[in-house]
Amino acid sequence: MTNIPETGRTSRVTIRLVVLQVLVFSLLLTLGGRLWYLQIRNGQEYTDEAKNNHVQQVVQPAVRGSILDARGVPLADNETKLVVSASRTELMKMKDDGKAVLARLADVLDMSPKDVADKVRLCDAKTPQPCWNGSPYQPIPVTSKATTQQALQIRERAEDFPGITAEPTAVRRYAAPGKANTAQVLGYLSPVTDAEIEKAKDSDSPYLRSDQVGRSGLERTYDKDLRGKAGVTRYEVDNLGRVIGLAKADKAKPGANVVTSIDARVQAVAEYELLDAMKEARKAFDKNTNTNYKADAGAVVVMENKTGRVVAMASNPTYDPNAWVGGISGKDYAALTGKNSNFPLLNRAIQGQAAPGSIFKVIPTAAAVNAGYDFNASYPCPSSYSIGGQTFTNYESKGHGNISLGGALEVSCDTVYYALAHQQWQRDGGTKPKKDAKDWFYKTAHQFGLGKETGIDLPNEVPGRVPDRQWKQRFWEANKDAWCKQGKKDGDFVQKIAFENCIDGNRMRAGDSVNYSIGQGDTLVTPIQMASIYAAIGNGGTLHTPSVGKAVISADGKQVREIKPEVRGKLPITAATHKLIDGALEGVATRGTAAWRFQGWPQDKIPMHAKTGTAEVYGKQTTSWFATYTEDYSIVMTISQGGTGSGASGPAVRKIYNALYGLDQTGKFDPKKALLPEPQKNLPTIQPDGSIEAPEIKPYVPEPKEQPAEALAGPGANGTQRTAGPAGRGAGTAARDTMQGSD
Repeated sequence: MTNIPETGRTSRVTIRLVVLQVLVFSLLLTLGGRLWYLQIRNGQEYTDEAKNNHVQQVVQPAVRGSILDARGVPLADNETKLVVSASRTELMKMKDDGKAVLARLADVLDMSPKDVADKVRLCDAKTPQPCWNGSPYQPIPVTSKATTQQALQIRERAEDFPGITAEPTAVRRYAAPGKANTAQVLGYLSPVTDAEIEKAKDSDSPYLRSDQVGRSGLERTYDKDLRGKAGVTRYEVDNLGRVIGLAKADKAKPGANVVTSIDARVQAVAEYELLDAMKEARKAFDKNTNTNYKADAGAVVVMENKTGRVVAMASNPTYDPNAWVGGISGKDYAALTGKNSNFPLLNRAIQGQAAPGSIFKVIPTAAAVNAGYDFNASYPCPSSYSIGGQTFTNYESKGHGNISLGGALEVSCDTVYYALAHQQWQRDGGTKPKKDAKDWFYKTAHQFGLGKETGIDLPNEVPGRVPDRQWKQRFWEANKDAWCKQGKKDGDFVQKIAFENCIDGNRMRAGDSVNYSIGQGDTLVTPIQMASIYAAIGNGGTLHTPSVGKAVISADGKQVREIKPEVRGKLPITAATHKLIDGALEGVATRGTAAWRFQGWPQDKIPMHAKTGTAEVYGKQTTSWFATYTEDYSIVMTISQGGTGSGASGPAVRKIYNALYGLDQTGKFDPKKALLPEPQKNLPTIQPDGSIEAPEIKPYVPEPKEQPAEALAGPGANGTQRTAGPAGRGAGTAARDTMQGSD
């Protein structure tokens, strides 16, 4: 055996140790490099991938609550439909941005490829409807009207339709029970936007990308109650999307039901009679314009006197809110918003502003008494009233001798109010007002609630206008430059008006005051404002905040939040003055300008009070107004370019009362036909399973026609031409100095 020298052995061990050290250091260096690569060089990439080994949410939309009438009849609820939706995020991952998939989908759905493509494009300032105004990360409904066969084709050929789903989904339904459309009151839904999601993320009611939100009407006002809370199931998943565990699950909470004060039966009557009155008005000839009346728009409000609750509210032209369900088509959108649409989305009961004509006269009557005039004194009612060479005439230029203020209301004598307003204008200093000017006529209008919103629980109400001195100053400052540029002293009618306004349009002229006294000039009101005023007169003088919502009831019926009537003020009249005005308005219905419309009415059992109004509007035909009240209800109707108050609106208002109380045209009672002889008090019952005990609605059967269209102009109406008066700044503008008054 050969002996190895000690030095050789040592050398080998040293080499081995060195190799081992190099190996260890190499491994450490490799490991360090790998750690640097993972944590520094590609750290963000792997951090993002790690996040995918986290939690994914699956959202179960909440069932939206129903909107019910006062007896529990659904006005808006839900129904299950086959909804075909497209995932825009999936489509955008494809080379052709999903065009081929959408084309195949259009073929299956019997739609044009353009219509389908338009449905899934995003809305912006340059993109017209139809387009998607919701979140781009949310499935976009293409149609909610898919057949079972179409849905099966899509699901069975999933490889041909990536990013497309076809599922049974609860969608909104506007039931229109008894043909009570109630469109403008209910409103409609559309998808939530990213901006809305961001804005509400820290609120107590954040939005999810799948949410539909109310855009108008009750759907908007009570959106938070109706929407409920979506269910969210959170799954732990890996980076391949495989579920590795359940993190948390929150059950969906259905939305609450909103009970309204609307009675679907009365609503159906109001809608039918408003439309029928407009159709009849279009048959009548307007001798002032030598054409038939256009009757292009109208509204009617039926209100409970003692609560301010709205029993019916109709606006025309109207629309079908179901058009918005599942995304509105381009054709439907154009029909609702185009230049020739006459804007059916407007709720003219709360957004339609017009001069009120003679239904306004209850206000200057109260103002005159507050200013110190005796209600029962004798006031001259000549056929005309002159100021500085300008002539203001009565309606049809009739005189009635000396009468009281009550008599002036009954026969709607304009000249009595002209004289009173002129006298007050002079006492306040005329065009150079005193510092302590009383402005009784304007002050009283504000006290009656005009010039501001009533506060009704519907969005986008407008305030109307009381053209007092303060308003005139603001209006002049805003328009002076335009008037001065347009005005000409010897120009046409419009140019003369502009010239006068340029010089001193901020001054309250005599002509302004006298026209204001009969609800003309720059005065603007809404039907809901006038209904609220006449309801207050009917209940003794209390102004309520009008309301449509009556209660919010949870889906299981256990939690009830009643919406109590709110008092917003008192009419500025004493009990004695109220009694006198109340008696005069009864006289209007029994022997005054509305008497011919209430022939045979059971006045001894149901005292009727009324006021007619025919407002003149420059460049248009007259606006018809009819305001009424009984012990229980007030009804106000208006028809734009419809003729006189009693002629156009009167018959429809009478028929609505007939339906409420169960009367025929002769005034004979039939209790079985009475829809609502007294206001509904009880709330409907909602069962624990969510079912609602609702009565059946029978279709409204209108009364037979009783009068030819010629009667629409009113008794004795002869269509007398308006007299043209010269322009004169002393009394008012030329436009305002030619008024013939209103009935």
